[in-house]
Amino acid sequence: MPTKEQTPLRIYLAGPEVFFPNAVEQGEIKKRMCAEFGFEGVYPLDNCIDGAAALSPAELARRISLGNEALMRTCDLVIANCTPFRSVSMDSGTAFEIGFMRALGRPVLGYSNNAADFAARVRTVHSNGLHGWDGESAAADIEDFGLAENLMIAVAISESGIPLVMRDVPDNRALSDLNGFRDCLEYLRQRGQYLFSTQPNSAR
Repeated sequence: MPTKEQTPLRIYLAGPEVFFPNAVEQGEIKKRMCAEFGFEGVYPLDNCIDGAAALSPAELARRISLGNEALMRTCDLVIANCTPFRSVSMDSGTAFEIGFMRALGRPVLGYSNNAADFAARVRTVHSNGLHGWDGESAAADIEDFGLAENLMIAVAISESGIPLVMRDVPDNRALSDLNGFRDCLEYLRQRGQYLFSTQPNSAR
């Protein structure tokens, strides 16, 4: 998987890496890893915006968003970095991209470099007083299904045939460690044909 008769699977590489100081380099590393497995990685920053410097912030944001949607439509699946980013939960843009690909009927794989489940992370942050919650937020229920993320994210991934890959890594590599990403690539190499057979809207 893929067979010789097919072009390489195109994988949209979703995650907060686009905000890193070395964002381009991080994307190139992931794309090289994809190539090692016989796949083609497609990184959000491949979305080149002509004349970006002359655009207003609002128009630039619009073109980035629409351009990334166009990139995703050209891809066969997404592998998303679901590691908590600046909060107890994953990057919100990455969450949107998971939903977008799920709505297209494309497989969704993901990994997190934090092995604690979602509810445990929320309770830990609240008990440590790390966030000044308002009264309504403090009184609200904490979603607790023993899942790695909000159920809409976790189920979107598990319905593609693989649970979200979870592992703990050193704090200084919490976002950039790629062992979970490699696990996703290995799964895709071993069981990709089955994975695509379960997606009704997949062209594969």
